[in-house]
Amino acid sequence: MIHLDTSFLIRSFIVGSKEETKILSWYEQDEPLAMSTIAVAEFLCGPVAGTQIEFLNDAIPIRPPFDETDAALAASLFNETGRRRNTFQDCMIAATAINAGAKLATSNRVDFERMMALGLELA
Repeated sequence: MIHLDTSFLIRSFIVGSKEETKILSWYEQDEPLAMSTIAVAEFLCGPVAGTQIEFLNDAIPIRPPFDETDAALAASLFNETGRRRNTFQDCMIAATAINAGAKLATSNRVDFERMMALGLELA
């Protein structure tokens, strides 16, 4: 399973982008795609077109909620990676992927690489 980060989904709408190519490849391989409710909320803050919301609803139906287990792991990720300002949402997204046993697809790898030593696997 692949969890999509907001940045990855946004860039996948660019025709010919590496993100679009990867999503198409995952579809061909029947790789399940998911997006945490935290990333969905970020995406819906927009601006987004109606067709992009339709794509999200149709193509990425798995939306794991953010629960107490995710909250505990997100706090640990935040604390263990230096308590950097404006990174807690990334820690929440990473926690959801880790707890689901999923790889995270992101266009902002540098934002998530520091969490790899703590169990995050990037796609």
